[in-house]
Amino acid sequence: MNPTDDHDDKTITDTTPQTPAVGPAGELATVHHLPGRPEGGPAIEGEIVSEEEWRLYTDQQAQRAWRYAEYRRQGALVVKATRTAVTHDKTVATAKFAGRHAAYVFGGAGIVAKRVWEAKTNSRYERLIRAAEARGDAEELKHWEERAELAKEKRHRRAMDWLDAPVQIAKTLLLSVLVAIVVLFGIGCLLALSFSDVAMIGAPFGAVIDVVRWVTIAISVAWGPFLLAAPWIGLAALHHIGRRAETTPGWLARADGGGMDASTLLTADGIIAALRHLGIPAMNKAIKEGWTPRFELNPTREGTAPFKGYRAIVDLPMGVAPTMVADRREVLAKNLNRNPVEVWASDYGREKGGKAGYLNLYVADSGVMDKPTPPYPLLHEGSTDVFAGVPIGITQRGDVVSIPIAGSNAVFGGQPGQGKSNAVRVMVLGVALDPLAEIRVHVFAMNGDFDAYEPRLSRYEKGATTEHVESALDHLESLYAEVGRREGRLAELGAKKLTRAIAQQHEDMRPLLVAFSECHELFGHGEFGKQAAELAVNIVKRGRKTGVSTVYDTQSSRADAIPSQLVENVGANGCFAVKTWRSNDGFLGDGSFAAGIRATELRFNVDRGTMVATGMTDELFEIVRTFFVEVDDDRGWDAAADVIARAMAQLKPGTPVAGARPAQALETARDLLEDVADVLGDDEKAKATDVVARLRQLAPSYRPYQGLNADKLASQLGELGVKVTKVGVLTVFTERVRKALADRDADA
Repeated sequence: MNPTDDHDDKTITDTTPQTPAVGPAGELATVHHLPGRPEGGPAIEGEIVSEEEWRLYTDQQAQRAWRYAEYRRQGALVVKATRTAVTHDKTVATAKFAGRHAAYVFGGAGIVAKRVWEAKTNSRYERLIRAAEARGDAEELKHWEERAELAKEKRHRRAMDWLDAPVQIAKTLLLSVLVAIVVLFGIGCLLALSFSDVAMIGAPFGAVIDVVRWVTIAISVAWGPFLLAAPWIGLAALHHIGRRAETTPGWLARADGGGMDASTLLTADGIIAALRHLGIPAMNKAIKEGWTPRFELNPTREGTAPFKGYRAIVDLPMGVAPTMVADRREVLAKNLNRNPVEVWASDYGREKGGKAGYLNLYVADSGVMDKPTPPYPLLHEGSTDVFAGVPIGITQRGDVVSIPIAGSNAVFGGQPGQGKSNAVRVMVLGVALDPLAEIRVHVFAMNGDFDAYEPRLSRYEKGATTEHVESALDHLESLYAEVGRREGRLAELGAKKLTRAIAQQHEDMRPLLVAFSECHELFGHGEFGKQAAELAVNIVKRGRKTGVSTVYDTQSSRADAIPSQLVENVGANGCFAVKTWRSNDGFLGDGSFAAGIRATELRFNVDRGTMVATGMTDELFEIVRTFFVEVDDDRGWDAAADVIARAMAQLKPGTPVAGARPAQALETARDLLEDVADVLGDDEKAKATDVVARLRQLAPSYRPYQGLNADKLASQLGELGVKVTKVGVLTVFTERVRKALADRDADA
């Protein structure tokens, strides 16, 4: 109730005697009778009010105080409601949306203005000259000064050309009109002759006039809408330029960043600030002396949703090497609001076309490493070409990585359970989808990683036994011989290397991939490991052009588990999570850790299936998340089985598959005395080295003879009673061998 209603300007007259109302408990209240109705009559309704309320009816000052209090109360409500509306999430998001897109337009306009200004003046060169002076780079300073002078000269020539332009334009127009008239007149004459009508001479001129008229009409119709649309088209273009350059300030960023939160945004200023707080003394000193970083590449957005990030290339001051920044990667990641695994700093000078002293920095968006890897792209359809590579995974930018097969070899390493075997499975599965390729697999463990692949494998052996190691060594020897045969075959064909066209025409030249899984059991074998390592290295060195490729995976980087020469000579290396720099360099090659190529930054189990890879792209290295071919051990199900079935259906006739290349039966025992007597024949004597060579030819599949040399032969013959005398060189005498045989037979 508003006490001022109907009473502000009235004089209240009360003619009724004011008699206190008395009840059983005594006096209850003083009754003030409201003014009576002018026409008289009984009161219809009444209300008991307090003294204070009555004063509000009768006292003007009290009424004013009440009104002001009510104004304050209602004003507070309005302020509260306004504050609530203004600070509401939707209001803030809407305001940021409007401000952000307005900032894009202004930012785009600034970029265009800067481009125009730099194109019309020497400001760009002056900026680069100042940067070169600040760095003390005399050679680059001279280069930009020369470029600046050249630009001035070109602008001067263009300005002078404009002085002659009107005359040249007039001459050109006049000549064009005369030529057009002559051409049209010629066409008219031809028409007149064809139709025997002199009037046809003017037909081409009439046609041109009609065209001009219709063009004029079209322009007049379109001109109005174009003028209306032109400003909006210009604004849209500026908006696009500003948005691509991300000119909006960070406080206007969306909460979800449009796929980007505040911690995802990365600017040149942010990188400079992060570098300043790395705690590198030489950099701190340079900054205090006024050093300003120069960006060869400003922070540029890379990748495809949802795998995006920024790449920047920035120079470093004197006394600071890129490896020093890489050593502080954990601090750098903290300064950039990232996990260490999302920040990769490397030496740009080691890359193709790179510059020494520059840092190549890639910063992935926050949380990229936690997003799931897409399904294997060839799981349900498709085929491959090993000469173009097969898909193995994606980069942090979401780009599919194809690992080279033909003309390359590969090594995968890392701690147990981090994805080495899966990487080989994915690689072999891709090769299986090439109708021409032959595949052989050795698994030096009793696991079923490749059981589902068996129908497609021309040779498949598994187990960590000495017999398997010996069989694999025999296989390596035959592979080395196959490389030699293929080299001769290519020479016959007049080709320098195997191509797909040659492989399609000649069945004996099909691309071949041989996988050695858990190869530390092979190379670490006490008796056959060294020989196997030498053969593997030689096959990698010579087999590249012949279409013979190999792949190895192991959990140990020791020299007796994976030969260092093998690691250095393969084309593609992949290292999953490891603990030490020695293991890192053992799988990726010496000097990798120092260059910032570090799998030690991968988190054990957290980054399972992620490897630091070299040789798979043009980059110095990549962080590759391998595709996963699903396996259910409880049900004995392997998703690769369906892919293998599809691969079998599309094979080219004659491609070797299961059973085509059975392991050769190895001889387990031979009589050395009888074999020596046999190879000596009618010779009176022979050099021990010649006897060894003859023994290998006599029994090429007998392993003890393949590892034999002159000293070992002399020792073994000595144990059998045959003395090998050194006559310049160790020499085996036939008479002594036959006597030893006769004595043995007599004793028997």
